[in-house]
Amino acid sequence: MAFFALLFLISYWFPILYGIGWVSVLAFAVFILMEMSMLYSSKGFEGQRILPEKFSNSDSNEVHLKFKNNYPFTVEVAIIDSLPVQFQKRDFLKNIILPGKSQNTFLYEVRPVERGEYIFGNLHCFVTSKIGLLRRRFIFNNKQMVKVYPSFIQMKRYDFLAIDNRLTSLGMKKNRRIGNTLEFEQIKEYVVGDDVRNVNWKATAKNAQLMVNQYQDEKMQPIYSIIDTSRVMKMPFNGLKLMDYAINSALAFSNIALKKGDKVGLIDFSNKVKKHLPADNKKKHLNTILDSLYNINTHFLDADFGALQSLVKRSITHRSLLLVYTNFEHISSLHRQLPYLQAIAKKHVLVVIFFVNTELSKLATLEAKTIPEIYHQTIAKQFQYNKKVMVKELQKRGIQTILTTPENLTVNTINKYLEIKARGLL
Repeated sequence: MAFFALLFLISYWFPILYGIGWVSVLAFAVFILMEMSMLYSSKGFEGQRILPEKFSNSDSNEVHLKFKNNYPFTVEVAIIDSLPVQFQKRDFLKNIILPGKSQNTFLYEVRPVERGEYIFGNLHCFVTSKIGLLRRRFIFNNKQMVKVYPSFIQMKRYDFLAIDNRLTSLGMKKNRRIGNTLEFEQIKEYVVGDDVRNVNWKATAKNAQLMVNQYQDEKMQPIYSIIDTSRVMKMPFNGLKLMDYAINSALAFSNIALKKGDKVGLIDFSNKVKKHLPADNKKKHLNTILDSLYNINTHFLDADFGALQSLVKRSITHRSLLLVYTNFEHISSLHRQLPYLQAIAKKHVLVVIFFVNTELSKLATLEAKTIPEIYHQTIAKQFQYNKKVMVKELQKRGIQTILTTPENLTVNTINKYLEIKARGLL
């Protein structure tokens, strides 16, 4: 259009261009009508967004876009997908070329960092032919909702590695078993290498050959994942809250424990106990845990460890393994909770899990050049030292501890579980 305006302007001094201008406008109109008849003659384009049943939190999830070109000619398609508001992405634009009478599937990945319901809006497709003067808009999948659950992809990854006996590839440790477990399995014939301390003399006399008792790992032991949902777990690292790291770890760990025959439970608390799921080892129990973890939310209140200790004393009567996911940034906050943690540790195997502040770790390793930078680095190192002091304080009172970065939480938690099982502490 700018060319036509310029052409008519120049024709004021060169009249011969006036006729050429009108011929150009006429040709332009013909091409527009031609492309309009090509694009609007029929419903020549189809599109569909295919979503999975659920998304896995903190993982890359695939979204499939399926397109079908019913036109007899090649089209260029500009795709604009209305992503959920949680992604805060408003510049989604993909361009594809689709030959005539063909179909294709295009996929892209999204990484949610919050659990909940994600609503996808319209899928806009702007189709144009090789002429390129007009675009026809098609709208598909008006609204679609998908739920974001705790990281079941991470859970399946650790489950596969456990079955395949390759846990060491992700940092899992092999723990040497100390002594024998107390759960009897069967009586069998003695073979070279069996422990002579396990000889069953009554069975030996009855069968006229040496027989030994065979033991297996103790099973059906109650294990609880206890998640602190107070304000200290609201702190984000790499876009994911500490509570969500804890939830992902609890799910993966619970799956491993169930595979090993133990009973798994769940407790969620902040200023009061929000949820208590008794330990069980049924096949469907993992789905119950998954649904419970999906509905856990953080609160901006302080954690009441007294309420937790009261619930444990009242409801968990058998000696159990309790994994408490929480966080302490200052040693004074730990001292306030120590009496309750000690009371719990008297009857149960208690593991307190808290986090390394990775941002402070980065700050402590930077080269300080100015006086303010030296102050900041000194304070960061003091906080790091306080974390190590907290570990010593807990260990002196017989409380197992895990001080870990958020990224290594799941690996370190499973390692601690395997260590406790190997040492027969439970």
